[in-house]
Amino acid sequence: MGVCVSTQTTNSSRRGITVSQLESIHRRSTIKIVHMDGLIEEFADPIKASKIASRNPNFLLCNSEQMLIGSCVPALSGDEDLQLGQIYFLIPRCQAHTPLSLPDLCNLAIKASSALRNHRAASLFR
Repeated sequence: MGVCVSTQTTNSSRRGITVSQLESIHRRSTIKIVHMDGLIEEFADPIKASKIASRNPNFLLCNSEQMLIGSCVPALSGDEDLQLGQIYFLIPRCQAHTPLSLPDLCNLAIKASSALRNHRAASLFR
């Protein structure tokens, strides 16, 4: 479920993203937390995992980049800083000991994609 960005290191605005543009995008990136009901929380500054976990005691906070097929949900420790540009999921605690399957990850990807699309559309009207 990782995020890939393809770049070209040219100065031509017609040929992909330049390194300086990519750095600018990264600086403006936010932390996104996807809830199971489709809600997205966004944070412009780093935040501790414990702050999110304390508000969602029945859920585990997981980094989308660390979720693998056949592995149990890797919950973040409370003292971990959430990173700008990353997507995190709040997964029900009852699923903590169930290995993730391909359909599980596909469902999460679809949920995140739909939530992000709706979130972007809503932010255009703010």
